[in-house]
Amino acid sequence: MGLELGILLTLMLGIGFLCQWVAWRVRLPAILFLLLAGILAGPVTGLLKPDKVMGDLLFPVVSLAVAVILFEGSLTLRFSELKGIGNAVRGLVTYGAVIALLLLAAAAHWIGGLSWELALLFGALTCVTGPTVIAPMLRTVRPNARIANILRWEGIVIDPIGALFAVLVYEAIVSHREGHSIQVFLGTIACGAIVGGLSALIHGTLLRRHWIPEYLQNFGTLAAVLAAFTLSNTFAHESGLLAVTIMGIALGNMRDVHIDDIMDFKEHLTTLLVSMLFILLAARLDWPLPDGALLGGVLIFFVAQLFIRPFSVFLASLGSGLSWRERALIAWVAPRGIVAASVSALFAIRLEKAGMAGADKMVPLVFLMIIGTVVFQSATARPLARWLKVAEPEPRGVLIYGSDIVALEIARALAANEGLRVVVADDDWNGIRTARMAGLSTFFGNPSSQAADRNLDLAGIGHLLAVSTHRELNSLASVHYREEFGRDKVFRLRNLSIEESHGRASLAGSLVATALFAEDMTHARFAELLHEGWRIKSTRLTETFDWPHFIEEYGSRTVPLFGVEEKGDLRIASGKHSLEPRPGWTVIALVPPPR
Repeated sequence: MGLELGILLTLMLGIGFLCQWVAWRVRLPAILFLLLAGILAGPVTGLLKPDKVMGDLLFPVVSLAVAVILFEGSLTLRFSELKGIGNAVRGLVTYGAVIALLLLAAAAHWIGGLSWELALLFGALTCVTGPTVIAPMLRTVRPNARIANILRWEGIVIDPIGALFAVLVYEAIVSHREGHSIQVFLGTIACGAIVGGLSALIHGTLLRRHWIPEYLQNFGTLAAVLAAFTLSNTFAHESGLLAVTIMGIALGNMRDVHIDDIMDFKEHLTTLLVSMLFILLAARLDWPLPDGALLGGVLIFFVAQLFIRPFSVFLASLGSGLSWRERALIAWVAPRGIVAASVSALFAIRLEKAGMAGADKMVPLVFLMIIGTVVFQSATARPLARWLKVAEPEPRGVLIYGSDIVALEIARALAANEGLRVVVADDDWNGIRTARMAGLSTFFGNPSSQAADRNLDLAGIGHLLAVSTHRELNSLASVHYREEFGRDKVFRLRNLSIEESHGRASLAGSLVATALFAEDMTHARFAELLHEGWRIKSTRLTETFDWPHFIEEYGSRTVPLFGVEEKGDLRIASGKHSLEPRPGWTVIALVPPPR
């Protein structure tokens, strides 16, 4: 068994990485490729048989993995951010979600043939989207900023809420089947809430007082999550998932507790767990599917796509100020993701062991909903956005990585041009605070992180300027956004001069991104010129005051930086392409101080 299990884990790691890489290349949610890979490896070819290979280890492995996934998702819910999400999002994640849950449950009961108990659980699992599936789709669909923000915030907020819905419904089912009274059900809920809350309080206090060294914080958090899950299950059967969900929400909202590094670690761990877990769960599907599951799943998907989602969005967005075109696209886009797949499979395993009739149909129905929404919406949402005329304009804006004086002066000059969206991103809080005080749009964090993939709004953005003081991070951001914007839209400001960098490093840098501005311009040189009184000047050229007149006015030492054409396209000066500004352009240049 040891050899077979080792082979199984190795294969799942390799296939999971390949699926994640393909998803990154084609800009689709990775869950689609993971589920398809699991179906091919399991029911189609019979090469992967998780129950036979893992035996008694299957249930605890899946349980612990789902616990970590739910904890990571619940960490992202910030109560302080709910105030500013707008009426539309508030409606979608409250009564809109409840309406969708009930209608999906009705469809699962009458079309899919599930009992009302399982149908309600199905509704709770499939009424939610999530940031891991919505972010890649938004980059493919590219709706206007208002639609993108609503869909993004809906995914972020409803992900942990949906998990809580599903756990509560499951607890009710288990209590009812075991003949427990309402007091036992409430006791289970109370146990999960108390253990989760106390675990968050204790662990948060340890982090706040720095009693856990920084290098052990990730390890300690993982141990605390699994301990809370196990302890809660020990006190009250099946209360562990509620405990870790409550723990994540509470820890994420504690004051003066720095969890950014923990979230980064949990994101990476979740990527690993999701990659292996979904292949494993999809491989467990029986083929042929239970009677009526395939047809029922397809019909439920179309009912959800064409009726349930539009109806819930219509009610939730009343009075929001959205146009009918914007509401139509929001109603069309609602891909299901990680919470639905992982939790449904875990609950199905438990309910099958408990002998509940129909539990074997729930996972196929959920998986068909996930695959249907991701594939169908990915293929149709972009053309629909164009037809509705709610697709974002040509991405001419700029993402600037860095927040020191060089980055902020460049950002101010570019942001002064109407129609050119500029976002400053950095993990230096002082720099981001200065940028916000200057009225610039900002993102606090590393722009190449998974948190940025979920939360960074790239609507209207089509260029990257990596101008931070960190050479390695500039290169990392450049590599990350080459696939997003294209190689010719990614630029970096040299941190070392050509003479200072040895040949191999210089060649590597040029392959990563095009160097900004003049050949001899480095970050240190740019900052030095600003300190000496040089300033960035923006001027609209005319027939009577063209580029030669500009040079005559400000001197031959002038360094051209950018040019904005009459139609709004941005031209960037680089070592490969020198600017030739024309009348009608707005030229942005670094000019020396007047003598």
